[in-house]
Amino acid sequence: MRRDVFQAIADPTRRAIIALIAMQAMTPNALAEHFDTSRQAVSKHLRILTECEVVKQEQKGREIYYSLEIAKMKEIDEWLEQYRKIWESRFEQLDMLLTELKQKEK
Repeated sequence: MRRDVFQAIADPTRRAIIALIAMQAMTPNALAEHFDTSRQAVSKHLRILTECEVVKQEQKGREIYYSLEIAKMKEIDEWLEQYRKIWESRFEQLDMLLTELKQKEK
């Protein structure tokens, strides 16, 4: 089953995992230490993140390290950009209105 990148960020635990591995690659055990869940639960989240191609695995000796796949995060950023532009435009309109109201008060 091909998963969508937005499924990766839909869960707060997965978002927290993304934030942790954005700083440095981590093993499942190291990640599990940051959560009040089992290592198996963290592994399930990592599997979903891997299926969504948001994280990549790298075998180093006997350990598997997970790191962030920046290109997939860019996909999220590009989707959000359209809404960012809309909100910036609305904030600019609000700023102009507030400036106009202040000038009328004087």
